[in-house]
Amino acid sequence: MKFRVLGPFESSIGGTPSTPSATRVRWTLALLLLRANQVVDRDCIIQELWGENPPRRAVTTAQTYIYHLRKMYLRFAGQLGEGEFIETRPPGYLLRCEESEIDAFVFERLSAEGAAAYAAGDAERAARRLRQALALWRGPVLADITAGPVLTPHIRQLEEVRTRTVRTRILADLRLGRHHELIPELRLAAAEYPFDEWFHEQLMIALSEAGRRTEALDAYRELQRTLDQNLGIEPSHALQQLQHDVLVGAVRRPDRAKEVVPHRAAHGRAGQRHRRRGPEGQARPKEAQS
Repeated sequence: MKFRVLGPFESSIGGTPSTPSATRVRWTLALLLLRANQVVDRDCIIQELWGENPPRRAVTTAQTYIYHLRKMYLRFAGQLGEGEFIETRPPGYLLRCEESEIDAFVFERLSAEGAAAYAAGDAERAARRLRQALALWRGPVLADITAGPVLTPHIRQLEEVRTRTVRTRILADLRLGRHHELIPELRLAAAEYPFDEWFHEQLMIALSEAGRRTEALDAYRELQRTLDQNLGIEPSHALQQLQHDVLVGAVRRPDRAKEVVPHRAAHGRAGQRHRRRGPEGQARPKEAQS
């Protein structure tokens, strides 16, 4: 069996598509898959499907969904000489499945292997593993399912891991000297996340290392303008230092695993590391920043 949740939900048995057509049956299966080999409380299923106002027959309806899933996958599980695909385990149900059969778990494994390789200094293996991990994504997690309160944290966690994976892969490619190849991707990321200074920083590094210092400085000025006009703040000290390094030709490629940092939205530091600007665009004295 193969289950794909990194995009529209898909499942197959022996290469034959077996995705449930009924939305709530597919929805129930997705929840059980992201908690594979763990007991999922029946109340969690009800909360996910109907929120705080479930219908009076919610328990019976949820049991019907489980019945349909068991029936759909019964023949395959029986051929393997295994027990039920979905077992009743108080206070709910347990879906038995190999993690290699679920793309989300394969993605997390490959991502962890890539991060470990990068930390160990093997940029080539890191880039390869991380590309394999990212290739599993076909779109937003469970793109055809409107996630409820139980699935949403799982989806956000996967998206966070994906962001971290992309960043580590970019650093691995920079370490391998693939500056020219990265520039289009980094330009797109900087446009898509205009307040995320990390992507702008890597774009400046790639442009500078590719011998395009003028464009690197243009990228800094574009970020500076965006932050000023929208948030009234300056780029971080690290970005200002990078601008100086570009000017004097002192930029160096990333070579430390610790440079993979969590997502840092610019507005999250507005009151800490940045100075607010006055109407004329000049930095205000500290005592005026009230």
